[in-house]
Amino acid sequence: MNNKLTQSILDAYMSKAITRKNIHGIVFCVENGSGTMSFTSSAGNIQPSDFYFLASVTKLYVTAIMLILRSQKHFQLEDNISKYLPADITSELHVYKGIDYTQTITIKHLMSNTSGLPDYFSNDVFNEFLSGKDQAWSLEKTLTMIKQKKPAFIPGQKRKAQYSDTNYQLLGIIIETVTGKSVNDVFKQLIFDELGLKETYVFEDVNDSRPIPLYYKSKSLHLPYYMASIASEGGIVTTAKDTMIFLKAFFNEQFFSRQELSELQKTGIFSFYPASFTMEPEYPGNHCH
Repeated sequence: MNNKLTQSILDAYMSKAITRKNIHGIVFCVENGSGTMSFTSSAGNIQPSDFYFLASVTKLYVTAIMLILRSQKHFQLEDNISKYLPADITSELHVYKGIDYTQTITIKHLMSNTSGLPDYFSNDVFNEFLSGKDQAWSLEKTLTMIKQKKPAFIPGQKRKAQYSDTNYQLLGIIIETVTGKSVNDVFKQLIFDELGLKETYVFEDVNDSRPIPLYYKSKSLHLPYYMASIASEGGIVTTAKDTMIFLKAFFNEQFFSRQELSELQKTGIFSFYPASFTMEPEYPGNHCH
């Protein structure tokens, strides 16, 4: 991208990108820092103003919430999760080679995917969804599953990290514990309303047909019950316009300072967010897709 970008150039790029295998729809938004240059284009099964699931990019919004709550003195990132989760959740949650390391797991470990906790979204679970078995996914299901699995490593082990939806499901419970509100309400209060995001919401109604379909390769997946049960792991619905508003706020110190942002980068908290956006504050053409 450069300062000579035009709508027609962006449209041509999208037309080419949609020809790639197993890509069913693309929406791309490009803006400079001041907003005086702004282009949005799409191709395939999505229009520029269509709603779509953020899926795992939802976790970036959870990170914003966690840092806001830290600034409000609800917790420190170094706090052990057992301080905010009941014993029935933390009991033998992380047993590695016969030793229970649960009491060493911190909030930061969850946020940076360095807890070592298994990912509940395993091949078996995914295959159920792929076969059409849509279902709500409760914390109880997660706990039953991961307590039967071997953790990947000791929490915080040097140079070890593993993406795990389990981490962010637990962060959702911590958010609800310290605020006394549902994670959906916290999203709305601290991010959606704060930024005036009129086209962003947490998916709750299984009859809501606004988001475009999810795909795995060539297969369309209809998973309303699952998507309505995973607010903190992947349940946010939004548009390209609203995504850009959030990303600019996130990286331009509206939620927290540049120093805190640098801290996140150093601790690896950004390492496992999917490449569904690009944000370069020092470059004139901030863009997300």
